[in-house]
Amino acid sequence: MKKLAIFLLSAGAMILFALSITSADHIDAPAVTGTTMDITDYFAFESPANNNNMVFVANLQGLLSPTATGAAAFDEGTLIEFNIDSDGDLREDMIIQAIPRDGKMIVFGPTPATSIGALSTIETGATRVEVDITSYGETAEITNEGGITVFAGPRDDPFFFDLGAYQAVLGGTATGFSNPGTDTFAGTNVLSLVIEVPKSMLGNAATLNTWVATKIKR
Repeated sequence: MKKLAIFLLSAGAMILFALSITSADHIDAPAVTGTTMDITDYFAFESPANNNNMVFVANLQGLLSPTATGAAAFDEGTLIEFNIDSDGDLREDMIIQAIPRDGKMIVFGPTPATSIGALSTIETGATRVEVDITSYGETAEITNEGGITVFAGPRDDPFFFDLGAYQAVLGGTATGFSNPGTDTFAGTNVLSLVIEVPKSMLGNAATLNTWVATKIKR
């Protein structure tokens, strides 16, 4: 599964014009639903605390109930990969990779991509940052090394959807949604991966296309 966003940056100062790009999609094909291959949300934005940094967020395995969240875990056979295209050809020029191992999330990059498309090679020679995966209900474990900040663990699902109103519109008993409506999935959770990196590590292109993908170990 893949999600795409486009950034516009000034070539010199790396000022972000599109301050926040998001994409959401819950419950995918049966082969990935209920696993950390299922990408529910993708966010990419300039850090509100430091405008010299970019933040990438992949939320996985959505609609977890509080009772199910404690047992949910990142799949060690799944690679989470943020792809960054800096020359407009919609092929990844740089990547940030993350794989869970023994209770930790290991992040490699940003680094030039050596594999393009559906197949990836783990870039073990790239900058490496590790963080303990936060357990449900525990204080967030956050690591900052070399300017790269990483968090991995359960978080409240940011997806807001008024399912009742949606069904009413489809059924012809309503003409639209109310504001603010009802958050049908309030209280559900996701497994979240958050990586903040200096813009200087992403090059100086005027436009960045970026997407996130999950890939299974072969």
